[in-house]
Amino acid sequence: MARTFRAGLLAFALATALGGTASLMSAPALAKTAAGPRVDIPYESFTLPNGLRVVVHTDRKAPIVAVNVWYHVGSKDEPEGRSGFAHLFEHLMFNGSENHPGEFFEPFELVGATDQNGTTNQDRTNYFQNVPTTALDMALWMESDRMGHLLGAIDQKTLDEQRGVVQNEKRQGENQPYGQVWDLLGKAMYPKTHPYGHSVIGSMADLNAASLDDVKTWFRAWYGPNNAVLVLAGDIDLATAKEKVTKYFGHIPAGPTMAQPKVDVAPLKADSRATLTDKVPQTRIYRVWNVAQAGTVDIDRLSLFAQVLGGSRASRLDQRLFFNDKLVDSVSASADYSQLSSNFVIVATVKKGVDPAKVEAAIDEELKKLLAEGPTQVELDQARAVVEAGFIRGVERIGGFGGKADVLAECTVYTGNPGCFRTSLRTIETTTAAQVKAVGNTWLGTGKGSHTLTVLPGERTPLAEDPAATPKPFALPAVDKKYRTVETGVDRSKGVQVPSEFPDLKFPSLQRATLKNGTQVILAERPGVPVVQMSYLFGGGYVADQGGKLGTSGFAMGMLDEGAGEYDAIAFGNRAEVLGANLGAGASLDGTSAGLSALKKNLDGSVALFADMLRRPRFDQAEMDRVKATWIAGIAQEKARPNGAAMRVLPPLLYGEGHPYAIPFSGTGTEASIASLTAADLRAYHARWVRPEGATLVVVGDTTLAEIVPVLEKHFGDWKGEGEGRSNAAIPTVALPKKPRVFLIDQPGAVQANIYVGQLAPSSKDPGAVKFDIANSVLGGEFSSRLNMNLREDKHWAYGSYSSASSALGQRPWMAFAAVQIDKTADSLKELRREITEYATGKAPPKPEEVAKIQATEIRGLPGSYETASAVLGTLGGIVRFDRPDDYVFQRKAEVEGLTVDQIKAAAATIDPEALTWVVVGDLKQIEKPVRDLKFGEVSIIDADGKPARK
Repeated sequence: MARTFRAGLLAFALATALGGTASLMSAPALAKTAAGPRVDIPYESFTLPNGLRVVVHTDRKAPIVAVNVWYHVGSKDEPEGRSGFAHLFEHLMFNGSENHPGEFFEPFELVGATDQNGTTNQDRTNYFQNVPTTALDMALWMESDRMGHLLGAIDQKTLDEQRGVVQNEKRQGENQPYGQVWDLLGKAMYPKTHPYGHSVIGSMADLNAASLDDVKTWFRAWYGPNNAVLVLAGDIDLATAKEKVTKYFGHIPAGPTMAQPKVDVAPLKADSRATLTDKVPQTRIYRVWNVAQAGTVDIDRLSLFAQVLGGSRASRLDQRLFFNDKLVDSVSASADYSQLSSNFVIVATVKKGVDPAKVEAAIDEELKKLLAEGPTQVELDQARAVVEAGFIRGVERIGGFGGKADVLAECTVYTGNPGCFRTSLRTIETTTAAQVKAVGNTWLGTGKGSHTLTVLPGERTPLAEDPAATPKPFALPAVDKKYRTVETGVDRSKGVQVPSEFPDLKFPSLQRATLKNGTQVILAERPGVPVVQMSYLFGGGYVADQGGKLGTSGFAMGMLDEGAGEYDAIAFGNRAEVLGANLGAGASLDGTSAGLSALKKNLDGSVALFADMLRRPRFDQAEMDRVKATWIAGIAQEKARPNGAAMRVLPPLLYGEGHPYAIPFSGTGTEASIASLTAADLRAYHARWVRPEGATLVVVGDTTLAEIVPVLEKHFGDWKGEGEGRSNAAIPTVALPKKPRVFLIDQPGAVQANIYVGQLAPSSKDPGAVKFDIANSVLGGEFSSRLNMNLREDKHWAYGSYSSASSALGQRPWMAFAAVQIDKTADSLKELRREITEYATGKAPPKPEEVAKIQATEIRGLPGSYETASAVLGTLGGIVRFDRPDDYVFQRKAEVEGLTVDQIKAAAATIDPEALTWVVVGDLKQIEKPVRDLKFGEVSIIDADGKPARK
């Protein structure tokens, strides 16, 4: 489900350029490089006689096709008393159709689909998946069957099941720190009668009141082909698209032509404010304005205004509140667009001990100053450079959130023009500083009302649910006579046909060189998108913190881009943005790495900055103090999240005191350890571990060995490590506990319980690692695996339940988890234990069809898995870290293909039900007695640090 306030037109590009993520948004993917033509998304389109609009983009770099269907219906279209219908229907449409009873995901898992999901927001519902080219017919059959043949598959059981899943999704969101904010903001920003006046997920009362007739009428109204857009992007052409789309969709009758609500920005007439108390570690301030709708010049220019005001470390809010006055741990500004009205949002997380009023005053001062003066030309040009870099990176992906198919679909739905992104980018390219100033004053200036919501640490009060209302009778308009169907002769009685042939796996060949500094370079060429990515891999990591100060590795690596060489922290960020480069560094369990994503046209300057970051970090005390305070605040935020608290305590419980892995797996350390860090500690860590001798530099992108090596030699060739280096010590083996253990963490007022259960499994380098991975997938690694089918689809007690095994050089942690409604905590624990025990002991061994499905998912998904350079980069990092052969992806593929059911059964026995460690985070007043009554094992009450909370 989409968050009510979505990121704006440029947010995907901005997030990509800054190394973050964004979802449910498109980015104009048109950008002009210094030395070449524009990067564009060429497309062709056609419309079937039944009104289905189809957009086609050809991209042959991988043998996959992105299938993206958008229905022009969202929560804005729900009448009073039927809130949440659009999102509920998103779930129902994943539950099988008349000619394919059962889960929608299953055939897609069999063909190795990637990037598959569905989302709903105020304005639209979308479904998307990337499939191997040979599975395109199957995907179109499935999408057309739920568009044209769904009603007969929806019965009371299905409705009740998905209603329960949605209600648990609602609980899961509200159970998070600050999780009540967006519901309250939506109600504050719009009148109840406005189409945006209620939340996307709806009220519990309306969901409970939904009848079978109601939901079927809703489907008839909105899910016809004439209210949909289908985008096919990738290994496809227009002629093939016309033939196949007509074949599968042409027979579906059009639905009624439903009117879209009129644009109503609903600007606030005056400022208003509210406060909320929640189980949060810090005060957070949200200030929101209603501004121009999607598809307007004003919202594009407001995106530039937001970037200058609070879009990055170069922005005014960051420099004033974060770097200089040190009033906040984070601050941001964004223009989040929607069809009828958009929102300009400023969010600030107040530093502990700081008066929120002081933060609000500083935000107001900076806003008024930008409104009065406008941005400087340097600020505007830098904002454009960030956007350009994000656009260029964004065009690499054909599907998924923010990919090219998403861009084309959103433009078509919102404007009727698939190429509307070009108009948006022209606006960005040509907007002047005066125009940015003017648009800011139009929407945010004097007399323009805003709403401020301040969230204060305190007790959480459940939000009052709106009572169910009786909707007005809903009469569907007649279908327009201009639409007609095409008889195609597809025999659906045979069910969906899964293809028997699939594209071969292609993985770039690896080229090697050795720099004068002793670093080995591994290159995988990926021409097409003018971007070069690299990852410098070193030793160290969280294991290097053992016997010292926890969090040193992560903190030291995180400080590398907080000033280096001649640049202080702000100047470093500015230089990176001018170059359009992403730089960063971090630590993991068994090592550290530093990364660069550079535009090819700025490769030399970007590598120079990368070299400064690695060779000459400043570790300035003032910057250390600032980052340290923010880091400590982040630990508090981690503890406040149920999953964060569980993942801080479970690894130490599994490995035992003194083990190198007995640490919070976030690598953040503790408040005390971070507070005690000194610049000398960071310099010592850097000298020991961030050194070229024995390191590996992985490069993927639009370059050759002949091009890249001279650039690397220029900036890194004379680099030598200082002092004595270190090598990672061997990881000791830990015996499994002799009996199960249960640990409870109190989360007063929680509406859900977060259940985690874990055990140690052999290393990722173990000869049986792949077998155990497949065994895990049968149990809980896929949507249709046993745990999720039980707790979500059968019992609908949880929004999801999965299991996984992290990668590690030593014993790796295997964990299963589920966030369940609070009154089903004990029942869910019983079901999890039963599923795990019966599977591991062989009472319910893996079935041949389960193993075959996982094999198919793993093998057939490989061609699509390496669509992006970053995916290749990640795989190469694993090859280096775990000493794997260059052809590891092919060796693993062959091993998976050859696995037998008996081998998977034996691998499943790695899990010992009598050695499990359980961690449950929830309201002890509601869950403690039922959990104790289960008698799983000794029950202990601990806090988020793993310390005894009470006897």
